[in-house]
Amino acid sequence: MRARTWLAASAVLLATGCADEAPEVAVPADRPPVAVAAASSGGACRLLDFAVIAEHTGATFDVAAATERGDTHTCVLRAQAAVLPELTLSVTDTSIDTSTFTLDVQPRGAAKVTKLGKIAYRRTLPKSAKAGPVAEVGWLADEGRLASLRWATPKGTATAEVEKTTGKLVALAKVLDTRKL
Repeated sequence: MRARTWLAASAVLLATGCADEAPEVAVPADRPPVAVAAASSGGACRLLDFAVIAEHTGATFDVAAATERGDTHTCVLRAQAAVLPELTLSVTDTSIDTSTFTLDVQPRGAAKVTKLGKIAYRRTLPKSAKAGPVAEVGWLADEGRLASLRWATPKGTATAEVEKTTGKLVALAKVLDTRKL
């Protein structure tokens, strides 16, 4: 008799799980949302911390997504409420030296950054039809990693504001440069 009751209860539970609509789960209003660390997304996100980013840039992000392709690890951060600004960190294992970095990686016209990795640059890219200007910092880390931080801004963002953000990204990059994947 117990086995039949258990089977019947199991059948009811399984059948209710197959409904077209999932039942709504009520979250008590007095319970704050759970903060998830950027690092929990894996990939290059393991190097990032929402609080450290907010401290250096003044921006608050709460969504992180990571991907890996070959030796390249990438993390994209956004605020849940908006598509932009967006912060992207890419890290690639490499064996290039500083002269190769200067010739093949560093964009023409980019400003040199001191005290970041073996060699580094910063630049501001112009706005596009869909977004504002982009701040970028790229560097060759001491551990054989090629890294870049890109800050994409919403349409209408002033170039002067993005140039200030580029300086903030340099400070953030110096913190990230010492972290291990």
